[in-house]
Amino acid sequence: MFDAQFAEDYPEDCQPVTRIEGDSVARYGNNLRPLGPVPQGRTSPIFNYPYARSRETLDAISRGEPPDPCHGWKLQFINPLTGGFAMPTIGSYIQLLPKGFRSQDYRSTDGTVFSVVEGRGSVRIGGSAFAFEPRDTLVVPSWHAASFEAESECVLFSYSDRPAQVALGFWRERRG
Repeated sequence: MFDAQFAEDYPEDCQPVTRIEGDSVARYGNNLRPLGPVPQGRTSPIFNYPYARSRETLDAISRGEPPDPCHGWKLQFINPLTGGFAMPTIGSYIQLLPKGFRSQDYRSTDGTVFSVVEGRGSVRIGGSAFAFEPRDTLVVPSWHAASFEAESECVLFSYSDRPAQVALGFWRERRG
């Protein structure tokens, strides 16, 4: 509804590479930041979140605490300079549902797109149930109750417009 999208073409055929591969992770990916100028913009300077590291983190936290009744173990990808969302208008998340997990209903004002990375299960959105498996895409519209059931251990990647709603002060959620 902002109608603020546009694109600018780079004037040359190829944009020059000014840093070596891995530079952003080396600078910002280990809870450290070089002294000096802070990168401009509100998007994460890393913008690279390797699945193996994310999966390892999910495994580690799943050994140390019980799953959240609505989300299992869910993590938000962040901007390491601010601790906030990785992008100013799109929130991104990864979550682990243990085998046999049955979540409580959850609803929120952000419409959420889920991509199934691992595992099989089903989701109930409103009054309809849908089976899922790896590479499936699921959409939970704004303020529709959703609950997940995991046949096997599942990993879900998701993204939503939560940061924009939070910034505007109208994001809400309801658990259970």
